[in-house]
Amino acid sequence: MAAPGQNLRINGARLWDSLGRMALVGPGVAGGCNRQTLTDADAEGRRLFQSWCEDAGMTMGVDTMGTMFATRPGTDPEALPVYMGSHLDTQPTGGRYDGVLGVLGALEVVRSMNDLGIRTRHPIVVTNWTNEEGARFAPAMLASGVFAGIHTQDYAYARTDADGKRFGDELTRIGWVGDEVVGARKMHAMFELHIEQGPILEAEGKKIGVVTHGQGLWWLEITLTGKDAHTGSTPMHMRVNAGLGMARITERVHQIAMAHQPNAVGAVGQVKVFPNSRNVIPGRVVFTVDIRSPEQAKLDLMRGEVERAARAVAAELGLGCSIEPVGHFDPVTFDPALVKVVRGAAEKLGLSHMDIVSGAGHDACWTARVAPTVMIMCPCVGGLSHNEAEEITPEWAAAGTDVLFHAVLETAGVVS
Repeated sequence: MAAPGQNLRINGARLWDSLGRMALVGPGVAGGCNRQTLTDADAEGRRLFQSWCEDAGMTMGVDTMGTMFATRPGTDPEALPVYMGSHLDTQPTGGRYDGVLGVLGALEVVRSMNDLGIRTRHPIVVTNWTNEEGARFAPAMLASGVFAGIHTQDYAYARTDADGKRFGDELTRIGWVGDEVVGARKMHAMFELHIEQGPILEAEGKKIGVVTHGQGLWWLEITLTGKDAHTGSTPMHMRVNAGLGMARITERVHQIAMAHQPNAVGAVGQVKVFPNSRNVIPGRVVFTVDIRSPEQAKLDLMRGEVERAARAVAAELGLGCSIEPVGHFDPVTFDPALVKVVRGAAEKLGLSHMDIVSGAGHDACWTARVAPTVMIMCPCVGGLSHNEAEEITPEWAAAGTDVLFHAVLETAGVVS
């Protein structure tokens, strides 16, 4: 097998044009996208992607979760495919590149292989995973979770959106229920290219992030119960203020995360205050704590510290306190051999790079449970993502896709 020459590059202008054309499907109100999963816009984006894949000579398969698999044959019919891809669905006010770069970058790899007449021993598959974002149907990474055996399909089909519409019904409505059994496909390897969604690569002046690990997380929903009372007429020493308890726990979450550096994070996210009136002391507060670390022991230790701190604060203030885990996945260690391949591709191409930990969840975090998997990241301006102002440069997009190109060719085996 011949090794791919270091002068090989994808067509960066074509990739950038494809990203721009996909962004016109389900446009946002401020330059980004609103292409939420299983909407009419999602169906339109899928049809566009399918047409591009078929134009590139690939055949499309779809499983019963609606995940799309476009295949370019290899020379060895017995060889397991090399997969690459991400997701086309977006947040309600999402950017143009989150997930989409990984799908269309993978498509560009195949297009460039066609342009250059490159054949591989292993087949190549470009994947669009359904409902990675979880913005409309929680949880996130739903289809890849079913693929990896984390969730059952019945569970996934029963998920409902804010209007009570079921995932399974909406998948049928837009016409993307496939006939493949979810998880039946076997992978030789899985690559996911993604924007960083954080500020580290840009701050360090690096074009490529070689993703070695994915952070595990715990989401804890904490309910504090006190007593509603008038803010003007209730003496300070007689208050049972659930809002004060939340404020103190918020500070403790920050302190706990800081005490477990490096690579630990924590914050209070969603907050619901009752009765949520400007002149009533909160009698009940329900809020979520998000803690993450790529180290299992550290993650579990942080959870215990947060729960003990919350109960201590509640006891001090005379509040009722209940804590419920509402989300969790273990840290991920990406395949060391594939990490080495990605790092080598960046070095061969002369691209500045650094090892990085993914702070967000991705489909690759689930596929890593069933197949050798790795991620490649490129910077995004200011680390901004899940925002219509999300921005990358054509150079960053091309660099990340070039690394994907070379890493996939090495893994799939170029036939001379």
